[in-house]
Amino acid sequence: MKRFVFFALALAATGLTGIGHALALPNNSAGGDVAQAQAARHETVSFDIDNMTCAMCPVTVRTAMNRVEGVQSVAVDFDAKTATVAFDPAVTTADDIAAASTNAGYPAHRQDEAGE
Repeated sequence: MKRFVFFALALAATGLTGIGHALALPNNSAGGDVAQAQAARHETVSFDIDNMTCAMCPVTVRTAMNRVEGVQSVAVDFDAKTATVAFDPAVTTADDIAAASTNAGYPAHRQDEAGE
């Protein structure tokens, strides 16, 4: 019985590996075009964040910003009181992301607009 189970597991693992290779994207120029298209839909904006006073504040800011559809990543620097956000500008705007943080109690202001 143990041999049968071992053989079945080995066969399943081999079969799943083959399926994984079959589903992988081919390594050709078409795959590169997809990566370039995704990179073209990527914008990064930095925000100054007000009211961050404790270790949980960055978690709340990151969570609020990540909930905005189109946000790809959020990095919050507690010491500098900033957040850097990568997002798809076809789906959302920097103003929408700032509003999400502001609505969570942490007003966000684009760094490039701070002097205006």
